[in-house]
Amino acid sequence: MESWLIFGIGGIFSGILAGLLGIGGGFVIVSLLVTLGYPPIQAVATSSFVIIMSSSTGSFYNWRMGYLDLQRVVYLALPAIITAQLGVLVGVNIPEYILLTIFSIFLLVNLFLIRLRKKLAVQEQQSTKLFTPITAKITTGGIAGFLSGLLGIGGGTIMVPLQMLLLNEEIKVAIQTSLGVIVTATISSCIVHATQGNILFFQGIMLGIGGMLGSQVGTRVLPKLPDSVVRKIFSLFIVMMAVLNFWQAWKSYSS
Repeated sequence: MESWLIFGIGGIFSGILAGLLGIGGGFVIVSLLVTLGYPPIQAVATSSFVIIMSSSTGSFYNWRMGYLDLQRVVYLALPAIITAQLGVLVGVNIPEYILLTIFSIFLLVNLFLIRLRKKLAVQEQQSTKLFTPITAKITTGGIAGFLSGLLGIGGGTIMVPLQMLLLNEEIKVAIQTSLGVIVTATISSCIVHATQGNILFFQGIMLGIGGMLGSQVGTRVLPKLPDSVVRKIFSLFIVMMAVLNFWQAWKSYSS
């Protein structure tokens, strides 16, 4: 009963993050499962399974309320499906501390991307002068899919600022689109993990139920928040996760 409660609370928290920030909540899920003693590969695989459940619920609500542009999702999802498979293959062959260190650096780079996008908007410049729309969409979706397969996360922590920078999207639109793309990217990586027997289905279902409930809360709150508040919450989350992953990388390297 106690484990059910832990998984349920963890799932709700990850779901709220999915709906509010356009991320899959995978950092919460993977960290929770590893802390409880499960092998990292099972934690990553189970996280992908849970993200499908929570992100699908949040995306359905966004679509029903008219907040989700399916055409945007499709353009980003196509490269994400392909690169998610590559991410799984690479992740199996790289030491954990290297993966954590690389991703922590990516998280901090996101802060720079958000600030740069804001600066470009003030100067009334178009970021797509450096990237064609097709190239920008392939880059954004491809990176998100690769990270989904590599670390069992949705990729929203990278996809949201890249949409803002390369596609000139507002942060709320970027979050809502990110959540839709996450569904397809994680399905792609989850299929590979399932064939290898890495998914903990019971734990995943418990986390997923909580995630579906939490994503409803996040998607309902998001439209009511000012863009500046959402941006600050997103930035704070990135910094916290970067510090946590650097610490976990050091622990892994030292052990």
